[in-house]
Amino acid sequence: MDGYERRRDEYRVSTDRDLLDIEVIHGFLERSYWSPGVTKDVVAKAVENSLCFGLYLEDAQIGFARFVTDYARHAYLCDVFVLPEFRGRKLGQWLVQCAVECPLINGVRTISLDTSDAHGLYEKLGFVAQANSTDHMALKFDMPWFRPELIDE
Repeated sequence: MDGYERRRDEYRVSTDRDLLDIEVIHGFLERSYWSPGVTKDVVAKAVENSLCFGLYLEDAQIGFARFVTDYARHAYLCDVFVLPEFRGRKLGQWLVQCAVECPLINGVRTISLDTSDAHGLYEKLGFVAQANSTDHMALKFDMPWFRPELIDE
């Protein structure tokens, strides 16, 4: 698959790496509560080694999300953001929905994430808080290969 793109009105979500603006991504992440002070080199390396989704208004990047994944069983969703001036338009929810529906991760068993402040957004998309954690959430898919009768009790 060459790339994945979804459009809604004047907004676009794309996996095209050539569109990603490391300055915007780093600028947001270095001030975020989950990665304060992260360096641009670390952000660039993380982007290089992840499945990334840019959110754009025309050609300007206004949001971002990425998966750390093996493309087979697990995908960890992280670094999700929409720039403050574009919030309140359900763009974050749409960005995550586009990421979850991306054919590149079709077939993974679990998508997980950690959040301290966006539980409501993720719950709307089917994510469930995990036992013994206030921050960890997961979206689990049908596991046709799972055979509980083979588990010893």
